[in-house]
This record gives sequence, C-alpha cells and structure tokens, in this order.
Amino acid sequence: MKAADIMSAPVITVNLDTPIDDIARCLLTHGISAVPVLDATGHVTGMVSEGDLLRRAELGTEPRRSWWLGLFETDQASLRDYLRAHGRTARDLMSKEVIAVDEETPLGDIADLLEGHRIKRVPVLREGRPVGIVSRANLVQVLATRERHQPEPPGDERELRDRVMNSLRQVPGLTHALNVIVDGEQVHVWGGATSEAERAALRVAAENAAAGRALAFHVQVFPPYMRGAGWV
Repeated sequence: MKAADIMSAPVITVNLDTPIDDIARCLLTHGISAVPVLDATGHVTGMVSEGDLLRRAELGTEPRRSWWLGLFETDQASLRDYLRAHGRTARDLMSKEVIAVDEETPLGDIADLLEGHRIKRVPVLREGRPVGIVSRANLVQVLATRERHQPEPPGDERELRDRVMNSLRQVPGLTHALNVIVDGEQVHVWGGATSEAERAALRVAAENAAAGRALAFHVQVFPPYMRGAGWV
C-alpha cells in the first residue's frame, strides 16, 4: 500500500501570518496535533505542532537555562527558543525542516520516517502542495482493517477510495480528520464527528459512494472540547 491509499484528507493548514492563538484554536477545533504552514503560493514551508506551543511566555513555561549552560549553547539555539516563547505568528514558531512524502511512498518507508525522526505524522505533497496527512494512527487503522497480508490494491480500489473521500467532503460540519481504506469487498471509514447528526450524514455519504460494497463505519462522535487527542 502507498500513502495515497491511507492518508487522511483534506488537510487543515495555516499561513505564515496566522496568529498563535488562532493556531491553538485550530488544533483543538479539528482534533489534530499539528498543522502545515503554507506560503503565499500554497506550498508547505513549515509545520507547527502542539509541542511548539508548550514553551510560551503566556503560560509561564518559556525555557529558563542556568548561566553555565548558556556558555555551551549557541546563539542560534537561544534565538530559536526566544522566538518560540514570544513569537506571535506561525512563521516564528514553525519547524522549517518538514519531513514529507508523496502519494506513491510505500507504507514501510513512511513507518521508517516516523520512527527515525520521532514524529507523529507526515504531510503528503503533490508538487509541494499538501493533499493529505499520514499519521501513526493511519498505520494502526491499516492493521485493524487488513487481517492478513494482501497484494497492492488494484486501480479500482484507489478510485473507489477517492470517490468515497470526495463524497464525505461534501458533508457540512467540522469533521476533517477522515480516512477511508478499501479492503477487497469492504469499505472502512475512520474519523470523528461533533454530533450524531453529522455522523449520520457522513454514513449516508459513504453508503451512497460505496458502490454496493459492505461499509464498516468506524466514525465516533466527539464534542469539540474532546477532540484534542490528535487523530492525525
């Protein structure tokens, strides 16, 4: 399987000038743990995660180093810490070294990246623009879905997945962390909704697009204040 077969979409993004408090609200509202930062052309130029928001002056958690440790610390490291604690926009906090993959990256390579760089998710890029996110949770979903080794999904499974994902995107609401995995004759839909009505609408959208295949609907209802667990 490849990134395109399991990635969550669409991707929630911010721009370089998005204020820090708006980023925090974005993470909580959409139940995600990181967000790509786009430049004026729509290309990914950085990432902001929950970890980047931990050391903030407003919280009284900015780094405090002893004077002797400062003797061994570079000016660049000190300046980076200051920006993360006091910066006002995404450009001040974001990690600029973005680890990313493309749609055809094998899952084994993605697992190596997540483990090797100790990160939770990677954006999936098409010509530098984000089209999806693959997280550790997405890999676990594959394990839960595919009980034994199976060959690469044929083209019609990829097309069916795209059709179901597009149908889900038409449903109004706050839900964005959705994923679809097609396993032979069964279509699995994963994610969360903010109400029973939204969950029902997502189920109908998936059923209408599933082309008569069996639907395994794993979407749960989570109010916005409970959605910060980091689905993606």
